[in-house]
Amino acid sequence: MEQVVAGRAASWAGAGAARAVLSAGLIVLALVAAWEAYKGLGAALGGTWPGTDVRLPVRPDDRTMPHTWEIVATLFEPARRGGEEVLLVILARAAFYTWRIAVVGFLVGSVVGLLLAVLLVRSRVAMRGLMPYVIASQTVPVLAIAPLLISFARREQVPIWVPVAFLSAYLAFYPVTIAAVRGLRSPATTATELFRSYAAPPRTVLLRLQLPAALPFLFPALRIAATASVIGAIVGELPAGQSDGLARQILSFASSFSAAPEKLFASVLVSALLGVLFVGLVALVERLVVPAPLRHTDPAERTGTAPTGTAPTGTARPLVGTT
Repeated sequence: MEQVVAGRAASWAGAGAARAVLSAGLIVLALVAAWEAYKGLGAALGGTWPGTDVRLPVRPDDRTMPHTWEIVATLFEPARRGGEEVLLVILARAAFYTWRIAVVGFLVGSVVGLLLAVLLVRSRVAMRGLMPYVIASQTVPVLAIAPLLISFARREQVPIWVPVAFLSAYLAFYPVTIAAVRGLRSPATTATELFRSYAAPPRTVLLRLQLPAALPFLFPALRIAATASVIGAIVGELPAGQSDGLARQILSFASSFSAAPEKLFASVLVSALLGVLFVGLVALVERLVVPAPLRHTDPAERTGTAPTGTAPTGTARPLVGTT
């Protein structure tokens, strides 16, 4: 029986990976086709809507919308005239610098979000008192917080990467908190009562029941937090004036957009790929940590609301006698 379950899990994982790669490829092809179609049709129509003199929202000329193959080709050309380093090497080095800061913010934000979720689940007073502020924290523009943090860091002689990492953590903690609260509440009532019947302490209930049940909820939130941390790092690098990250490259190529627009698009492309790779890394960890059946079950079953006669798959097996 265990071999059958393992075989089905392996087939699910293989089919899911193939579908993900195929879907991503089709989306990329669709975006490229839409870009080129807009550019070609817009140029044929003179940059206006058919039958009118109203101009299109984006000019379809080469200075505004370079061809997709030109954007890719510029990655393998020298970034500056007479230079030897190709643009891809410069952007990859900048992306690695930004990613290191984003990882720090991602880890800090995830830990803070998980600990906050445990507090909210354990205490009704904390849930009523803190949850409105947790939600309201995401209404404050990051661009308004970043200069304040940078000024404070410079006045207190704090390393400049610290406030940038804080911004990444600020954007990353929210989805983790919300998903963790739902996941920690997902075990079925019968499983929770069984732990209580064995007089299991709260720590055992958390580690043996609630956290395993929350994993299918946590990892989708962690993927969102990964992309948010990259965005926070790039936004934070702008007022910090860091010259080694992606923000500096984007700002530099934006100033010369009219002369070489494909370089700006290439830097944006690398920034997007950085977020995709980070999400892929989190998804890889999910495959190693979360069993395949839990990744392919209905959310209603995970929350213990499955039809009568079916066991909630998000419930961990209690260990009798453990403390």
